[in-house]
Amino acid sequence: MFGAKTAFALVLLAATAVFSDVSPDETCGLTKAGNSKGYTCPGEKKCCSSNGYCGSTDEYCLTTVGCQTRYSNATAACVAPVAGKTISPDGTCGSTEAGKYGYVCPSTGDTMATLHHNGRFFRSGLRGENHSFADAMLVDGSGKISHIGSAGDEQIKTAEAAGVVKHDVGGRIVLPGFIDGHMHLLMLGQSLQKAGLEACKNLEDIRRTIKEFAAAHPTRARIMCKGWMHSMTDGKALASMIDDLDRRPIFIDSKDLHSTWCNSAALEELGVQDMPDPEGGKIHRDENGKASGLLSEAAALVIVWPYLAKVAPLEEKLAAIKGAVDAYNAAGYTGLVELAMDENAWDALQILRQRERLPIRIAVHWLITPRKTEAENLAQVDRAIELNRQFNAKTSADCRIVGIKVVGDGIIDGCTAGLSEPYTSNGVSCDPIWSLEELAPVVKKADAAGLQCALHAIGDKTIRVAIDALEQNATPGRRHRIEHLELASPEDAARLGQLGITASIQPVHADPAILRAWPSLLGPARCERAFAYKEFADGGAVLALGSDAPTAPHAPLRNAYTATTRRSAREPELADRVNPHFALELAAAIAAGTEGSAYSCFADQWTGRLETGLSADFTVVDMEWDATKLLEARIVQTWFKGEKVFDAGV
Repeated sequence: MFGAKTAFALVLLAATAVFSDVSPDETCGLTKAGNSKGYTCPGEKKCCSSNGYCGSTDEYCLTTVGCQTRYSNATAACVAPVAGKTISPDGTCGSTEAGKYGYVCPSTGDTMATLHHNGRFFRSGLRGENHSFADAMLVDGSGKISHIGSAGDEQIKTAEAAGVVKHDVGGRIVLPGFIDGHMHLLMLGQSLQKAGLEACKNLEDIRRTIKEFAAAHPTRARIMCKGWMHSMTDGKALASMIDDLDRRPIFIDSKDLHSTWCNSAALEELGVQDMPDPEGGKIHRDENGKASGLLSEAAALVIVWPYLAKVAPLEEKLAAIKGAVDAYNAAGYTGLVELAMDENAWDALQILRQRERLPIRIAVHWLITPRKTEAENLAQVDRAIELNRQFNAKTSADCRIVGIKVVGDGIIDGCTAGLSEPYTSNGVSCDPIWSLEELAPVVKKADAAGLQCALHAIGDKTIRVAIDALEQNATPGRRHRIEHLELASPEDAARLGQLGITASIQPVHADPAILRAWPSLLGPARCERAFAYKEFADGGAVLALGSDAPTAPHAPLRNAYTATTRRSAREPELADRVNPHFALELAAAIAAGTEGSAYSCFADQWTGRLETGLSADFTVVDMEWDATKLLEARIVQTWFKGEKVFDAGV
């Protein structure tokens, strides 16, 4: 399914073989390959180290510990060094292992501490309980919080007397850096370049938007779109409905990413006419057996996604990931939990991390897709285990494999979520993609290896299967999680807390503007069980708040608006509220999007709240502490490890 791994390994092997050393002098370059040993450099690169970091004539672009950006031969020092760390140009770290040529970055000592003051620094318990606001926060030179409290505290006075650097927050609220508890990194970056159909009401709107986008981008090989909902086209998605818009392939992602609507050129490019349905998915066909335009569930996952990943240029993917990280910093995020990682996205992410330091923490769940045999399913778990042994909290704290992800069902709008009773609108009965018998060995193997299981479950029947699988096959305290939980029964809502299962929720999906079809699909009685967030929390479950971007907008405070008011952030003028008795308090929503998400992946040991000893990951927000006014809030600055990574004023 994800075939980039082998190619990536060969590239690394080749790089290691050719560039086994770096030139010890300053004469790297295209015309002067090194006076001593004749080192050569690829393409337009000027110089290359043994671990693949390339740079200019006198700089090695090392982004590992020690050199924050580059090592310069000219000055025999790091360019923007990390305090107290050393590194040689060939990548060997440590003052006692300076590297075979003896280059060492000199320690400049701790950088100056910073006092952030004149603000309201949010503090609370894991569930938002007992929240309060401190006056000031002291951050030491290593980027950790050394004190938080009152401006009159002795620690603050001592720092001021010593000439501490001061940062005036301007009376604004300071929140822990947001951590998106459920998102898709590469797809988000790519979605930023797609035609958005979110505002469309019907087929006419969709056709007009696509046609305008195609005309504005005449050189693109494909027309890529996002944000389509089944209800916009009365549940229909035929190639014939869009074939006349453009001769190029047109790929339309459904809002939830569970389906892809294609024109005939895209179907031909995918080669699906004679392809069987994959396990857990469907290639929709007409009465003559011809693919008609829609690929749903696993068909989108294992056919469309890998194909588009294969044809996308590497530099385009790297730019997409970088764009996503930049967008997240601008939205107040300092961390994220990636919930559908595959070989293609992983390889691109690692290449980007080799090139530059990303100012965000990334916890990854490896996607497990349904296969025909148990052995094939477990082989995917083995791959996640293998990567976890290489990328974990000890070896790679800012980018680590924490677990697996299994998609248990589809969505209610597509009538593919697993329900215990048929859909009211059409009488369709839909079972979970994974039965309990199929899911059990996958959960058991991952749990035994110390991995966390993230189980996508939207319908009540699938939610029960997911909880049963964790109860019967997983170790308590592992912080396993269930994603979405859109239609849970009262009994299963209570079981989450009892079993220590994290409730991974996305309030943006509870926006009443996108739920207009639910009453006809489910009937009023079942709609009353939708998005029971407060019930989960009251039952003792920890909430991890996420966006599911790019299936929904990623702005965290707009997400919190719907969580707390149960009103629409998409259409603020809409008076409808979705089950307001399940609304969260504002402090609980903020905690769920910060410490709750950190807790969900064991990152609460170093981030997620403003507390002495933790990393100074925070965002400065111009806002009123009023849930009804969250749509007016504005992210002013974002700080990661004590360094400012976004400033709205710059």
